[in-house]
Amino acid sequence: QVQLVESGGGLVQAGGSLRLSCAASGRAISSYAMAWFRQRPKKPRQLVAGITNGGRREYGDFVKGRFTISRDDAKNAVYLQMDSLQPEDTAVYYCAATPYGHTIVVVQFDDWGQGTQVTVSS
Repeated sequence: QVQLVESGGGLVQAGGSLRLSCAASGRAISSYAMAWFRQRPKKPRQLVAGITNGGRREYGDFVKGRFTISRDDAKNAVYLQMDSLQPEDTAVYYCAATPYGHTIVVVQFDDWGQGTQVTVSS
């Protein structure tokens, strides 16, 4: 099991940027697929971005080129650079991991962090 701790959330104005970090411990994540999910108020959790152990990336349709997921296996960490943030991006953002490292399949993510709040003001 992988323990995940998110950081970097906060309050930002519309059009601004944030960089989320996810620190993993317990196991090396180099073989894992990693992802960021978010949960907006009264909405189901949704995939924001995922990255396989080979570096292939997938993004939610709503991202539209504004976010970038990256990983640093040497640091056992994953990042989410978010630019051009909008009020509708306000959510709790979660880091997640799956040992099925070659694909991004939502139901296979079974290790989760506690989340970090992102609030975008208009």
